[in-house]
Formats: sequence, C-alpha cells, structure tokens
Amino acid sequence: MDSESLSLNLEYASSSGIVLSVEKRASLLTSLTLVQQSYKFHRVKFWGIIKGIQNDYYIIQGIGKDEIRGRKGLYSQDCVDWRLLPHVDETMCVKSSLLPGRFTGDPSFILEHKVTNRIGKGEITPEKSTIVEMKEEERLAAVIRRIDEEVAVVPRGAYMRTPLNEVVANKSFQGLSLPEAKQLKYYYHFKEPEVEDVNKTITQPIDFLTSIDQDIPKGKLQLVVIINDIV
Repeated sequence: MDSESLSLNLEYASSSGIVLSVEKRASLLTSLTLVQQSYKFHRVKFWGIIKGIQNDYYIIQGIGKDEIRGRKGLYSQDCVDWRLLPHVDETMCVKSSLLPGRFTGDPSFILEHKVTNRIGKGEITPEKSTIVEMKEEERLAAVIRRIDEEVAVVPRGAYMRTPLNEVVANKSFQGLSLPEAKQLKYYYHFKEPEVEDVNKTITQPIDFLTSIDQDIPKGKLQLVVIINDIV
C-alpha cells in the first residue's frame, strides 16, 4: 500500500479483518512521510503486519531508484519509531524456514530449535542433531523476504527495466485488458529473475520478470477474477 493511498487501501483491507486503530492509523500516516524524508526514499509503502505473542510488527518498505533492488524494509511496534531490518542472505532464509512457532514480539529474542537429520539410507540409520539459533529481528527480515519472493506479484507491463538496468514503474501502464487479466501468464513475480538474461533485458524491457504460470508444480498459484462482485 503506497503512502499516498494508504487510507483508502486500509478501508479495502478491513473487510479481510486487517484493522488499525484510529491512533495507529494516524501515527502511520504521519511517520511514513517522515521516514521517506529521513531516508530519502522515492516513496514508502505499508507492507503489512506480522503478529507476535507480546507485540506485533508493523512493516513498511522504502523504495529507492530501483523498485526491486532499491527496497529497504523497516519495522515498528508503535507506528512511530522505525528501525531498518537487517540485510538477508540465503543462509538466513534457510535458517528461518527451519524455525517453527510464532514470533514473540521481542526483536532481541534468540530462538533455538533442534533439527534432526538422518545420515545415509535404510531403515536403521544414524541421526545427527544440530541446534539452529536465530535472533528474532533476523528471522523477521528473512520471513519478509521469503514472502516477497514467493507471492509478490505484479501485472505484465506495470514495471519496466531501463537501459541503465534499473527497474522503474511504467508510467504508461493503464492496466490489463479483461482477457489478459484472466490468464496467469500476464502476472509476474516481482523479484529478480533467477536466471538473468542480459539480451532479454535489452530487447524486452517489459518481459524481464518471470511469469507465475512457469511455477512448479503447475497450479501452485490460482487466479480469481471478480467482475461486478460475481466470481
């Protein structure tokens, strides 16, 4: 949700049970402007909320010149004071996928979990146990990245890659046609392609992302189009 249209989008989201108090909403609207100015972001958007046992995490993303590589995540527990999320690497993503349970709401909390793996094949095989440790702040950043990589989706043409290799919003994009909107191939994962094709970037500045219809297994993502409130 972009900060400019946050109030309206929160109204839409309220039908799904995502509701902010009047105080939280006012604090969020004010602080997003301050964050944008402080970090010199091109724009700031409200990513969402991750619920914790003691406290919740409110997540925003600041967008730089590049819409993908220029993203930085910040979190807050009061919608006033914001902290940058730590940088996430592949090791952190793997560790976060091994940790069960809810977030506590304490960024400094160290979560420990015992992981047991079998060594070799056969019915009787030795087991090796390791302890996985991760700070909750790091786990939070890793989970957000995994969510973005798995389900952040944009329509074809909404973004383009410039000759300077920067991903920017396509100002001429006016939406998909109805026939296009009903097909998975017109929706792209909003992340860097796993296999970079330099020639494709130059010759096809719009089709540089990976279409969700290529996901394995087929049917992993489903598309529902609602027209006049009729599915």
